[in-house]
This record gives sequence, structure tokens and C-alpha cells, in this order.
Amino acid sequence: MRWQGQKLGVDDTAALPGMERMDGLVRSVTTPEFAGMTFHEVLAKTALNRVPGASAMPFDWTVNPYRGCSHSCAYCLSPETLIMMADGRHKPLAEVKVGDEIVGTERHGAYRRFRRTVVEAKWPTRKRAFRVALADGTEIIASADHRFLTERGWKFVRGAMQGAEQRPYLTPSNRLQGFGLGAPLTDAMESEDRKQGYLTGMVRGDGMIFHRTYDDGQRVRDIHRFRLALADREPLALTRTYLEDRDIRTDQRPFAVPVGNRPMTAIHTARAADIARLEEHIAVPKHRSSEWYAGFLGGIFDAEGSCSRGILRISNANRELLDLIEEGFAHFGFDAVRETRPNTDVCAVRLRGGLAARQRFFRIARPALTRKLDIVGTAVKTSADLRVVAVDDLGYEIDMVDITTGTGDFIANGVISHNCFARKTHEYLDLDSGADFDSQIVVKVNVADVLRGELRRGSWAREPVMLGTNTDPYQRAEGRYRLMPDIIGALACRY
Repeated sequence: MRWQGQKLGVDDTAALPGMERMDGLVRSVTTPEFAGMTFHEVLAKTALNRVPGASAMPFDWTVNPYRGCSHSCAYCLSPETLIMMADGRHKPLAEVKVGDEIVGTERHGAYRRFRRTVVEAKWPTRKRAFRVALADGTEIIASADHRFLTERGWKFVRGAMQGAEQRPYLTPSNRLQGFGLGAPLTDAMESEDRKQGYLTGMVRGDGMIFHRTYDDGQRVRDIHRFRLALADREPLALTRTYLEDRDIRTDQRPFAVPVGNRPMTAIHTARAADIARLEEHIAVPKHRSSEWYAGFLGGIFDAEGSCSRGILRISNANRELLDLIEEGFAHFGFDAVRETRPNTDVCAVRLRGGLAARQRFFRIARPALTRKLDIVGTAVKTSADLRVVAVDDLGYEIDMVDITTGTGDFIANGVISHNCFARKTHEYLDLDSGADFDSQIVVKVNVADVLRGELRRGSWAREPVMLGTNTDPYQRAEGRYRLMPDIIGALACRY
């Protein structure tokens, strides 16, 4: 390749704003073969980099001859892809912001577990679109460079068995890891039917409606009372909003509880007209829509549901409500069983099917209470049918989004998705993690000589060293710089 460059003074940082944080700049090079890219050749002061002590990496030292990557890889997804947030809900990737807490994974011992992580960087790109279809109905639109975790490790969406494009890629024999989302939901989750179903489940599940006639000898009085007392404010606030939408006014006050119990808040009314409208709205309709069932399950779960140790149950003593819970589960194709409790009238309807069934339930029912949606700490055990059915080239480019997270991955449409963790490091040089990462490449031209010196020190204990943990050490530019043969030679002489 033909390289053209202008030699710059060591202290000249104009071409690389953050060079004062790096070592001396020798020159900046451009070449027609890498149109739009600039290679900043620097003299490194160190070659061995110690991994931070808090890292879970199984090694302590790395050597990275390059910063930035000329592959222009973008592990990107469609903006509509649903990302699992730390509160257990799902948000479109387009709406996720830097600093948001989301769910990633991390290996602990024999298991990979879900854990909270933070979005460290986000940037747009435009890539050719590929659709990955899974057996459970989940679909994901991604770039060819995107990687997903399979039962055989990380695999790209597209690749080849040999040649320049050789790399591990998805095939119909692979099974992705996670819980999936199943077929897309089509019901109007904020419809009037859903709101009515939610009120029915919440009020009939945990509310109190009281009618009494008193005759004190002087006059006869009709007393009407409604009260709903909960420890969690989210479902209480949602219920009150839905009631106000129906012109049912309620007041709010602290609710007395025994010492040591969680504080509770109650909404209540004694207005006969409001209570009459409420009873009308919580009557079970003869013809029940999918939206009504979804709302009912969300309301009754907020009122009487639990999700502990991976088991989701909804309990009640009312046989009509228990029948409706089972009916709602069956309507959406869930596998559920009724359990009796000894020495009590209370029964529970337990959802079966593992994490995949629970996540699908939460997407359909959309309970207001996020405390019960938390999966952090849970082991990744794939129970859904996440076999790859097809990977289709859609034949056109679309706007996509890429992010970097603290764990190096995130949950996209219910499956574990890789991200480019290295892009964030470019911001250290006052460069952006998007276009600059692909076009402003730092090359440590003397890295092998510096490494040899560090390995000769008496303090070096011959510990394991990982190569290229920040960016690919075998970029196309390696064909010109040939840094890796000397690096490997230096290491081989000292081990």
C-alpha cells in the first residue's frame, strides 16, 4: 500500500486532541487504501498494561498495539430493539441513554448470571440489515457484524467458513442464550379494556368495598366505603390515575400497620356515586378481550402476586378470581397450575415455564410494580426455544444504534448481545466513540521494543498476558506495521 504522511513534532498534538494523555506523536499517515482514516504513529512509553483489580477478567496483563479499529465493525441493532432495563422493564434501544442502568451478564464460577450494568456510550450508524429469526417467534434486526451468545460461544450474524470473511457465525444449528420475547405483541396495552381489566384485578384482588345500613333510632343511614391500601406506591398511583380517568375521585392517607411492617398508603372514598361507578367498572364482562385479560393479570399480580426464587404465583381465596386467573393464563397460552395451601382457603396459581414464561407474562400483563420483576443475580438458564431458524439479508441499509456497557453485553429482545466495549476508551483521547473510533487509529510503532525492556526486568514474574483485549491486534493495517510478530517473539523469549 502507498503511505503518505507528514512528520510532526513530538509535542505537536493538533492532529490528535488528547495526545497529551498519550505518548509522543511521530507522524499522522493517510493512504488511499484506507480512505477517510488517519493512522497516528506514536512512541509508547509502556507496553504491558495492568488490568484493574476490580475486573473479572482471568488475566492481569494486556498488550494493545493499537487504539481504535480499522475494521469499522459496529455491533449494532435496529432502534426498535427492546433493551432490558435494570428495573426489569424493556425499552426501545432508541430511547436508551448514556448513564442508564440496564441488565447485562457476567460469569461467576460455573454460571453466567444477570447483573446490573451502565450504558457508557451510544452512537448511531447505518448498516445493511439482517433479520435473525428464532424458533419461539423472537426476531432481531442487526448488522452482519453483531454478535450473539450461543451455546457454542459468541457468533457473528454473518461470516464464512474460509477466506477473508472467515469467522464464527450463526447457523440453524445454534441456540441463542437468554429468554427471548416470543412473537411480537399486537394488543393495545393502554386500551380502555386493559385499564378496566387492571382495575378489576387490583380492586377485587386487594381492595375493600363496604355497604351498610345503620338505624340509630332517629334515622336510617346508608354507609358506603371503598379503600385500597398498599405498601408499594407504583400500583397505587396507577390505580388512582385509572380511577380519575373514570371520574372516580379518591383521597389518600397513611394506613395504620403493626409496628415492624412496611409503611402503607391507602386511597379511599365514601361518595356513593363514585363507588357505584367503581362497581360498574370492575364487573367482569361477559365477552373478555385479550386487552382485558392482560390488564386483569397485571392488576391481580400487583395486588396478590409474588415472584420469589424464580417462581411466579398469584394467590387468592376467591374461587371466581382464581378461575379468572387460570382463564387469563390459558388465553395467552401459558402453562399454569393451581396449588392449595393446607389449613387455609387461600390457593395460588403458579406459572410454569421458567424465566422465558415469566418475562413473557410481564410483557403481556405489564404490572406496575417493578420490585417483583428483578432478575439480577439469576443464573442464565435458557428454557425458551431460541434455536436460530433463519438469518435473512433484508437487502437494504437502515439507521442502527450501538452502545457500550460496563459488562460488554446487554439483553436485546430477550437474548444476550455483545457490544464493542473498546469504543469508550477513545474518549480518553478527546475523540468520540463513534466515527473517530473507526477513522482515527493510534499505532504504537515501538511497542515490541518497549515490551522487551519490560520483560527483562527482574520484577517481571512471567504472568499470563492477553493480546489485543482493547481492539483487534490483527487489523488490516497490521499488514503494513507488522507489530504482532515482534510482540509474540518478545513474549516467546521470556516464557
